Amino acid sequence: MARVFTALGDEHRQRILLLFDKGERLNVGQIAAASTLARSTVSHHLKVLHAAEVLCSEKIGKEVWFWINRRWLEETLDNVLAYVRQNC
Repeated sequence: MARVFTALGDEHRQRILLLFDKGERLNVGQIAAASTLARSTVSHHLKVLHAAEVLCSEKIGKEVWFWINRRWLEETLDNVLAYVRQNC
């Protein structure tokens, strides 16, 4: 859970996630083109989001495609809500 919240705690990573439409896959170039960040900075943020399992990825040819790991995010956030409901 901590990895997810750490990854989501950065404003740039939040903006990157907002670029994805439901079920959409984007590559680094597409994300960098829609961002004010340099491609290398976008790659760093994608690496953090991927390590936290917020994003999934697949390499096809020379491109790596990313998409939101909706199931993992829902599970993580559901666990937080369950804890709050029980203990607060």
